[in-house]
Parts: sequence; C-alpha cells; structure tokens
Amino acid sequence: MIASLSGRLKQRDSGRVVIETGGVGYEVFIPLATYYRLPGLGAAVSLEIRQVVREDSLTLYGFFTPAEKQAFDLLMQVQHVGPKLGLAILSVLSPDELVSAIAREDVERLDAVPGVGAKVAERVVRELRDKIAELKLGAAERLAQRDGAADGVGGGAAELDDAVSALVNLGYKPVHARRAVDAAAARGGGAKRELEVIIRESLAVLAGER
Repeated sequence: MIASLSGRLKQRDSGRVVIETGGVGYEVFIPLATYYRLPGLGAAVSLEIRQVVREDSLTLYGFFTPAEKQAFDLLMQVQHVGPKLGLAILSVLSPDELVSAIAREDVERLDAVPGVGAKVAERVVRELRDKIAELKLGAAERLAQRDGAADGVGGGAAELDDAVSALVNLGYKPVHARRAVDAAAARGGGAKRELEVIIRESLAVLAGER
C-alpha cells in the first residue's frame, strides 16, 4: 500500500498531478487545497497518499497534509460518498472547516459543495459527528499549511484562467465560474493574488448566488 509519494512534479492540473520518481510517473488525483500549494513544474514535491483499489482499477489520491488525508478517509466511511465527492468536499472545505460544519450540524455548508446535495450532507453530519475527534487539527495543521504554501502563485490572467478551470472541475458551469472569478478579482483590486485566495473568494461569490 502506497502511503506517501515523493519525486519531481512532472504535470499539474487542478484535479490531478503526475509525480515522477525512479523513472516512473504516478498519476495522483488531488483536491484544490493541495493544488494551490504545489510548487512549480520540475520541483520536488511530497504528498500523503491514499491508495484505493477496485476490481478494475488502482487509483492514488494525494494530499498536502496528514489532516487532509484523515478527512478524506473519514468521508469515505459515509454512505454514497466516493473518492470524487470526497475530493470535491475537501476542495471547498479545509479539514478545520469540515469539522466545524459537522460539529455545528451545518448541513447547508456541506450542501453548497457541488454534487453533494442535502441528503448526502445530512449523512455526513449524522455519520461523522462522533468521529471528527479523530482528525488531528490545530496549530500543527495550520503551521504545515503555511510552511507548505507555494511561493508567488499569484500573477495575473493565467491565475484567473486556472481558477475558472478549478471551479469547472468542481462542477460549476464555465459561464458561472468565469463570472465569479472576475467578480472576485474585481473585489480584490485585480488578479495579482495567490490562486488559493482567488478560488476561495470565487466560491464565496458562487455561494452568495445560491
């Protein structure tokens, strides 16, 4: 079972990366939270890995922090939550935010994630409220997030296009994604900000339109 993977970042998209190590390129599917912390192409990268084996496939899911991996594992215990939906939830909510939503029984916060729906959101709250203590959060998690943040991600139109692509991969229609990203950029005085900030502000715009 592959538990972690370190190597050179050969490809990066909003939902997947290819990490090359030992002459082999490993395809790893990731949430947005991991995507916007990645270094540039060709740089060294290390991810926590959850390997999911099916009858006809072996798929790797990667996370920047152990807490994200633990959150993914917990979500996989919920009926009707598969890997794709788990990644979608962790693309919108950090582990801390997920724990907070479950603890407060904030079904609407979870329902706001594309593809979740009210019934699944209710299941997540009901089935995980007694298990969220398993997530080891707090200062160590926040420190890991800060120290691992990618340097100089913000830069201009390319970041806006990346943000639109990321939102489309989450399930939003391209026209809605572009409108939200443009609105977020306008609110912040332009595109020269970190991709993480642009995406989070765009998600806030989309949530306000619901």
